[in-house]
Order: sequence, then structure tokens, then C-alpha cells
Amino acid sequence: MKQLAKSRLIHSLMISMLFVISLGAGHAQAKMIPTTDLIHSGGAQYSQQQLQAALASDELKQQLADLGVDSEQLSDRISSLTPDEIQQLNAELEQQPAGGIIGVLLVIFIVFVVTDMLCATDLFTFVRCIN
Repeated sequence: MKQLAKSRLIHSLMISMLFVISLGAGHAQAKMIPTTDLIHSGGAQYSQQQLQAALASDELKQQLADLGVDSEQLSDRISSLTPDEIQQLNAELEQQPAGGIIGVLLVIFIVFVVTDMLCATDLFTFVRCIN
């Protein structure tokens, strides 16, 4: 009789533990990934690398230094761009002629100046907040 009571207790504990463990388990969803998501995720890293490579050129560093931009801070900002922003830059790059990366970097520079003017960032010392 003790054996049967012990067995029922063990079974009850096992069932209770399995139930409690299954509550915390998440559900896996197997679904198709849209091609656009793959393009955005794969293209973003390549474009960031391309922008970083362009930023590494001595000519561009000199131009940015003449404008008062710290290339290290700009490199950090390029690294923090979202995939959508990278996709916009990719679209801009496709429309640019050879050497158009400088135009894209100038667009990035203008965006950063505007964010400094709106007091969202404090990247450039020569830009004052409008507030």
C-alpha cells in the first residue's frame, strides 16, 4: 500500500512539474521570411562596411576635418544607423555616379547637423540648438 501511495505521489509530482515547465515554453512559429527582409538585413551590413571604408579614406577625413567633424564620432553614428536608413542610403548610392559616396556622406552630415539643431544629439560643437 505504501508502494502504491509513493508511486501516485511521484506521478502527481511529475505531471505537475511537466505542466509548470510547459507554461514557460514559448511557441515556435515556422513561417516564410519575405525576401525584402533578407535584402534589408544582408544589405545593411554591407552598406555600413562600405560607408566605413569610404570614411577611412584620407581625402574624406581631411574634408570632414575642414568642416569640423570628428571622424570617430561619425563612424560611431554610421554604425548606429537603422536598416531602413541604410536602405535609403543604398537607394541614394545607386543614383549617384562613381564617387557618389561623398554625396551620401554629405547627406549624412546634413542629417546629423539637423539632429544637432533639434538638440537630439550633441555631435558638432559649431551647431547651436534652436531651443
